[in-house]
Amino acid sequence: MKSLFDKIWDKHVIREVEDGPTQLYIDRLYAHEVTSPQAFDTLRDKGLKVFRPQQVVAMPDHNTPSDQQEAIHDEIGRKQVETLKRNCEEFGIRHFAMGTKDNGIIHVVGPEKGLSLPGMTIVCGDSHTSTHGAVGAIAMGIGTSEVAQVLASQCILQSKPKTMRINIEGTLPEGTTAKDVALYIMAQMTTSGATGYAVEYAGSVVRNMSMEGRLTLSNLSIEMGSRAGLIAPDETTFEYLKGREYAPKGADWDRAVEEWKKLKSDDDAVFDKEVTYRAEDIAPRITYGTNPGAGIAVDECIPTLDGLDEAARTQLLNQLEYMQFKPGQKLEGTPVDYVFLGACTNGRIEDFRAFASVVKGRKKAPNVVAWLVPGSWLVRQQIIDEGIDKVLEEAGFELRLPSCSACLAMNPDKVPAGKLAISTSNRNFVGRQGPGARTILASPLTVAASAITGVVTDIRKMRG
Repeated sequence: MKSLFDKIWDKHVIREVEDGPTQLYIDRLYAHEVTSPQAFDTLRDKGLKVFRPQQVVAMPDHNTPSDQQEAIHDEIGRKQVETLKRNCEEFGIRHFAMGTKDNGIIHVVGPEKGLSLPGMTIVCGDSHTSTHGAVGAIAMGIGTSEVAQVLASQCILQSKPKTMRINIEGTLPEGTTAKDVALYIMAQMTTSGATGYAVEYAGSVVRNMSMEGRLTLSNLSIEMGSRAGLIAPDETTFEYLKGREYAPKGADWDRAVEEWKKLKSDDDAVFDKEVTYRAEDIAPRITYGTNPGAGIAVDECIPTLDGLDEAARTQLLNQLEYMQFKPGQKLEGTPVDYVFLGACTNGRIEDFRAFASVVKGRKKAPNVVAWLVPGSWLVRQQIIDEGIDKVLEEAGFELRLPSCSACLAMNPDKVPAGKLAISTSNRNFVGRQGPGARTILASPLTVAASAITGVVTDIRKMRG
């Protein structure tokens, strides 16, 4: 009667503290340049070594420029990247340096290299660590002090979350992607609807998703408050991982797959909460506010104030004031200034294929600034090998270098104040893409269509 989460969790319990947290063993720690420096300083202060350095992988991504990677001109960003390199050298940790073929966004590189595997416990000092749960792992974002715990002991103290299963059943309509599914769920659940839970995604829609789609879905779990987002591994998972650089090989692979096949919730597993959504209800989505749950179908109108209590009215009005929108306004047809394809949410090869399928034979709108940023150097090479870069170039787009880029304002790709961006990233918070920048979240298809027309565009009408 165990859920997938319970099976993985229970296998990694070292000790249960009475009336306290659980000591949980961690299989993989990822570290990037922003949240790790203080953790390494803690080890130095206490005279400790990294307990199992072979289980730690580090790379810079947040501060990495996407236009060139010869130098980081921002002093703080440069110092963070240099500090990560020195820490890895001192403590003997594998480091995928900026500009090398192994580098990229940590949540893109981990799965594509086979460093994230089914049945693992995975942590990183980054909220979107939930991404790795798509391979059938428990993957959680943790704080800096907890990063230090794992570096020193390969364990972490954690309270076990409750479990939730979200089923999406049916067949997705034309133009609806995994990103739209995630945005729809967040709008239904709200950004705190899964707080305190580990979510397992299930149902026919999830089973039919590609691994790239599953990674997108799991990535956004944190945006509704979930501690983790898991998907049971299956043939799609195994096919994706087979032959990856750090995945098991030969007889070890065969043995691993046999074990991974057991990683699924029992038929009689009981969840603390279970919800089901119909795929047919999910259209291409966009956001209108300043949290990822403030979303609508692309052809719908922003909610009105009718029927809202005072707190909800104030919240909606505050969001719309920042976004320069009005209650009841239809956003379809609204001019956009910037488009961004990338981030750990939608920076994979499938996302670039989707974008290219829309822009092929067309031209970018002259009023739009476009940042197309692969999530890793491997993705960038795939784009070139498949000729996608030529399609993009002919349509007036430039392929940039791997980086977190415009997902967050920690590198040169900042949207100017007041400008409106339509973005495949994961957050539309106030100032997230730059001080005063306004962000609409959408799928690669919707972003591509908008890049061509210069306005918020329903991909279904463009294709129809």
